[in-house]
Amino acid sequence: MSFPNTASQSRRNAGRRPQKPQPRLEHWRAWFVLGCLLLMFAALLGRGAYLQGYNEEFLKDQGDARYTRTLKLEALRGMIIDRNGELLAQSTTVQSIWASPRSITLLPAGEERAKDWRQKNESDTVPVSAGEVRKLASLLGVSEAELHKKLFEERRNSAGETQKKPDFVWLKRQMSPAEGKAVMALNIPGIYAQTEYRRFYPAGEQLAHVIGFTDIDGRGQEGFELTRDKTLAGKAGSRTVIRDRRGYIVEDISTIVPPLDGQTLQLSIDRRIQYLAFRELKSMVEQSHAVGGAIVVLDARTGEVLAMANAPSYNPNSRAKIDPAQRRNRAVTDLYEPGSTMKAITAAMALDAGKVKPTSTLNTEGGRMTIGPATIKDDHPGGVMTIEQIIQKSSNVGAAKMALMMEREDHYNFLKSLDFGEKLNSGFPGEAAGRVRPWKDWRPIEQATMAYGYGASVSVLQMAHAYQIFANDGQLRPITFTKQVAPIPGRQIIKAETAQAVRKMLEMVTLPGGTATRAQVVGYRVGGKTGTAKKLVNGVYSDTARIGSFVGIAPISDPRIVVAVMIDEPTFEMRYGGLSAAPVFSNVVAGTLRILGVPPDSPTENILLSPPGAPELLEET
Repeated sequence: MSFPNTASQSRRNAGRRPQKPQPRLEHWRAWFVLGCLLLMFAALLGRGAYLQGYNEEFLKDQGDARYTRTLKLEALRGMIIDRNGELLAQSTTVQSIWASPRSITLLPAGEERAKDWRQKNESDTVPVSAGEVRKLASLLGVSEAELHKKLFEERRNSAGETQKKPDFVWLKRQMSPAEGKAVMALNIPGIYAQTEYRRFYPAGEQLAHVIGFTDIDGRGQEGFELTRDKTLAGKAGSRTVIRDRRGYIVEDISTIVPPLDGQTLQLSIDRRIQYLAFRELKSMVEQSHAVGGAIVVLDARTGEVLAMANAPSYNPNSRAKIDPAQRRNRAVTDLYEPGSTMKAITAAMALDAGKVKPTSTLNTEGGRMTIGPATIKDDHPGGVMTIEQIIQKSSNVGAAKMALMMEREDHYNFLKSLDFGEKLNSGFPGEAAGRVRPWKDWRPIEQATMAYGYGASVSVLQMAHAYQIFANDGQLRPITFTKQVAPIPGRQIIKAETAQAVRKMLEMVTLPGGTATRAQVVGYRVGGKTGTAKKLVNGVYSDTARIGSFVGIAPISDPRIVVAVMIDEPTFEMRYGGLSAAPVFSNVVAGTLRILGVPPDSPTENILLSPPGAPELLEET
């Protein structure tokens, strides 16, 4: 039997490290740790469900506010052209610069923005240096102070509380494409360019009152730009995109809705005739030192407006400072008492009613007729005159006697049949209806004065409209500013023979012995009627202020145009319609008939002057 060597065994065991007892996790602790993990997971799960289910709209709105943008795709506004296709209004591409003040901040003075700043900084705002602001202000043409105010200054409400910076602010509207490109070349985050359109008017002040103009947002403000705004404007499109933190578009997140461009509007206006009418009117207003003037040229066969001009005018391409008085379309909005231009209408009424004939005579009683306390006077007293001579010499007494032959109601109905006191539905904002008082209120003196243009108010457009019956064998067609394929049906107001008889009287007015010899046109027979009416100033007829007017037709043999001219308050020496308005008519008719290719109906030596030494016949009413 052998025994182990206990000594060697002891030496081997002495070289080993004593082993520590292994800790054992209690059973309940394991479940506790697992439970905590499950609770944390459940809390995360619940929070996610809450955010996704109950607070989704809030989070979506926050995300959209930071990264989503809906870009407006501007529609191209429709062109406006004249009857021959000549351009009258067109939209051109421009660049507008805007910024998001909420996404940018200003670096301290002397510091520059690092190119890799976005990668090193987690902030939602981008720093912009003072040097970049200085360059941006220079290219925009604004002061640095103004730019600082828009981009960096805090805004406070009425209670003095600080408000959040806006996410959108315009910096400069409607810059040229080259200027916009230079701004964007600065590559400043938070600064963006948007394509817009700016309206351009090639005819400038000549057609300002007809075409009107748009505001900086492309909305019509005056004229056809306003009345046909929906047709011209079209419908804007949209594009919803996601931008990254530098402002670059990452992707489209919805279908692009393309813009619907506006329609082209073709007017009845002839740009050549418009230029002629505006030139002659402006020249007379300046020559006579008048307050203003208006002219309308109608196509006698269709009722189309070939020209309508006002003076003074304004340039719609430069709208920074426009006098409101210059924006007023006098031909449509301004009312005046027509004076003796109403006498032709009075004669037509009496002739058509069978009360008189062109050769019938009336005693003008030496140019004075008393009705009650009032006395009617003629500027050129006469005795017994035919109806033709009454119109030629412009006798107030003769016109009053013709009117008093009519029943008041019949007289009133005749004026209303010519649309006096009614809007002509021209489409212009502020169109005036004029005024004709109800016949039941008329006293004899009022009916008498209405015969020669006092007691009723009209516009220049209404007078041109009414004189159609003489050019159109008694028919009255609606006024239109759009080009017609065929004439609009009209109403027969007077018999054709009545219209022809008055047409002969109107020609006599322009011949020697009449009040409008300056209305004659070389190579063409013309006719018309002058008017010189006292102007109401503060409710009282002025002793010096007058309105000179002339309404006529040409050529007499086969009328093509009706022209109405009104000169408001010329100098007292030029107050007569035969001196101020008739020459404008003559020059406009001469050019218009040649533009339209109307052959002459009279020898070129047709201008007939009064005998040497004979005074020029001019009338006051």
